[in-house]
Amino acid sequence: MLLFDAPVFHFLNANTQSPLWWIQASRFASNWLPGLCALPVIAAMLALGKGWRRSLQLALLSMACAWLACRLIRWGLPMPRPAQLGMGMQWIAHGASASFPSMHAAGAFALAQGINLGVGRHQRWLVVVAWLLATSVALSRVVLGVHFPSDVLAGMLIGAASAVLVWRSALQIQQARRRKQLKRRLQPQVT
Repeated sequence: MLLFDAPVFHFLNANTQSPLWWIQASRFASNWLPGLCALPVIAAMLALGKGWRRSLQLALLSMACAWLACRLIRWGLPMPRPAQLGMGMQWIAHGASASFPSMHAAGAFALAQGINLGVGRHQRWLVVVAWLLATSVALSRVVLGVHFPSDVLAGMLIGAASAVLVWRSALQIQQARRRKQLKRRLQPQVT
């Protein structure tokens, strides 16, 4: 737990004085929003063209890399959840698994960054929506008392970095293929 975690957690964590709509909205963002976001992504992969399909596949691969990174960090650096330390109120049922980093935040930010990297300039509205949804998922985890702010921040960074890593790797592979094809075309034909 970092120095800023306790005060920021207590400020954001819902309590008995919090409006019911805020708690319900956070539950929705935490429990339902990740699954609801997956449906349009899968539908778009099936219905849209090759460029969109490739972009969404890279976004999903980014999410898988973020999940793997979070799993490895949790295995090597198990940190307790706020409820395990007797802090705040936990508004959803959650086991006593490691808290750092937040997998919800990592997955949401990997998808948002993947969409950001794959969308053309004419669909910027989609990027704004993706970032807003990712931020609401991440914030909900602190509001509901299952993560510290540092857990969520680390998840956000891991998710965004995973997407950048996947996209840069895909770009390098694509460039290597083009260079190889160009070399073949420029080599003299021997008969």
